[in-house]
Amino acid sequence: MTLRLSGARMAAVTAAALGATFLAGPVMAQSNGSAQVVGETSSAVCTNPAPSHASLKGMIVGFSQSENEQNPFRAAETNSVKAAAADAGVARLLYTNANDDQAKQVADIESMIAQGAKALIVAPLNATGLQPALAQAAAKHIPVVTIDRATAGTPCTDFITNIGSNFYVQGQRAADALAAATDGKAKIVEIQGAYGNSVETQRTQGFADELKKYPGMTILAAQTGNWSATDAQRVMEQLLLAHPNVNAMYSHADVMTLGAMRAMQQNGKTPGKDVAIVTIDGTKAIVQAIADGRAQADVETNPRFGPLSFQALGDWFAGKPVPQKLIMKDFLYDKSNAAASLSSGRPY
Repeated sequence: MTLRLSGARMAAVTAAALGATFLAGPVMAQSNGSAQVVGETSSAVCTNPAPSHASLKGMIVGFSQSENEQNPFRAAETNSVKAAAADAGVARLLYTNANDDQAKQVADIESMIAQGAKALIVAPLNATGLQPALAQAAAKHIPVVTIDRATAGTPCTDFITNIGSNFYVQGQRAADALAAATDGKAKIVEIQGAYGNSVETQRTQGFADELKKYPGMTILAAQTGNWSATDAQRVMEQLLLAHPNVNAMYSHADVMTLGAMRAMQQNGKTPGKDVAIVTIDGTKAIVQAIADGRAQADVETNPRFGPLSFQALGDWFAGKPVPQKLIMKDFLYDKSNAAASLSSGRPY
């Protein structure tokens, strides 16, 4: 597939691929329930040089999920894509789940291509490793939309857009929220996501950079919880033994936060009281914990990618410019809005 980047936008490709600052003000907005979806879009775009004007209605579309849907984020993400596929009237949505297996995700995508998918939506597991599958899609002129995590490749060749959150800014917002919760005085342990993907890297860096504004806040230790409640519980147990003076925790994901909270309780510490907690995702369980005083704040990661994914594919087939990056609008849950947010049904 040979895609064309709109003239003057070419210089922005590298910045877009690296996640540099390249965003313009919000120019698109859709809603799903109570949540506005798009916050910002990139100025760099991809435009189909030979639009077929094919309709999504009646088309076979593939969706490659990367992780087990026991994770509420992944479940909400999948539900959004499936609902949007039904709204678009696709003939068939081919669905696969790699269950945290990189090789399986490559094979899944190749299988969907073999089954006749004319467009693909992919939630990459890691920042690298999908190139063989993306190359097959390109060879058959199949447009690919990546959602949530970015993956290695060339915009407008390997994929037409990435729809996700600004993970660096999420880390910054988490640091600010933790500073507010601790009056800028904290001994922090950080439970990081699995190493090797853009989410963990950017959430780590954003938090560390923003923390420089608060001289009274120190990271005592940081370890990966591998996006797992069980792993995070084990890691937190070790960190509490090594650092009994900890009074704050920053976690990269709610699922890990739940495991870490169990470790706190088993070690005689009260979550939200003895240890201030700021986390990322926006799941019902943690928003409820905030309402109950067992956590301080949660930076939402908006999983409602479905409508935007199908809009991008429709625009591509129609020859309309598609922003290379769509940044989701993410909410911040804290004690001032947690109860009302639960009543509205916003947390997933």
